Amino acid sequence: MSLPVKISHDLPQGDLLGLLIVDTARVLRTAFENRINAAGLGLTPGEARALIHIADHEGSRQLDIASQMSVEPMTLCTYLDKLQTLGLIERHKCSADRRAKRIALTKTSDEMIRKIRAELHVILDHATSGLSLEAKSQLEASLAVVNRNLQETSPLTPSGTDERR
Repeated sequence: MSLPVKISHDLPQGDLLGLLIVDTARVLRTAFENRINAAGLGLTPGEARALIHIADHEGSRQLDIASQMSVEPMTLCTYLDKLQTLGLIERHKCSADRRAKRIALTKTSDEMIRKIRAELHVILDHATSGLSLEAKSQLEASLAVVNRNLQETSPLTPSGTDERR
């Protein structure tokens, strides 16, 4: 079990924000992994994350999904193998590059995605308890801006990688 981060208000402006964002992401990911492991869905947390990424970006190439998840392409390939075996996804050749694979959901994936999202909503409801609806909306909007700004200055796909996968 990780120790909570001590919040020092003596930090230079901006340092506290960065610390809070990084630590909150870590704690959120740990909570997600624990909930998925305890839910008995038959998926690992990585497979569950992959399925949610596919649902949010259906038709994306394997390499793009790996980049969005910040995992190695071979790690994602292992997740996709299991998801395909379970009948939750299909791989299709990319019309623009026959060497690349695009990932699509199957109709049977709907129920699993619903269960994973339900687990995520429990975590997020707990994490944001005590915030008004307005504060939750503002937090979401602010984090979206931060995320977009960071993606513009630091693209998801590292330079020099083979983007055809």
